[in-house]
Amino acid sequence: MSLDRVSRTAPVRTCVGCRSRSAATGLLRVVTVAGVLTPDPRRRLPGRGAWLHPDLECLSRAERRGAFPRALRVRGPLAVEAVRRYLQPDPKCETVSHLDHESQVDPS
Repeated sequence: MSLDRVSRTAPVRTCVGCRSRSAATGLLRVVTVAGVLTPDPRRRLPGRGAWLHPDLECLSRAERRGAFPRALRVRGPLAVEAVRRYLQPDPKCETVSHLDHESQVDPS
């Protein structure tokens, strides 16, 4: 296999929640900072990382299985609230317009 071919393929990682393999671009990297599980969407934080689909179901599965301490090689439970907040949509940022379409001015 040539070096050019290897450099074009995306890295593949395993989700700690559902255990399926996916391209790293479709997964969220999480690290531990002072005993708190922290999302690392830019993949720049130092330390060992674990990979997770950006889905609350995968987060719940990883919690039930105790996958984060094992994947990150730390002892004891980790607080996952920061990752949960990151994955939950913000209700204040609704994209649906509250305006009536009929109340808009006709540009003609």
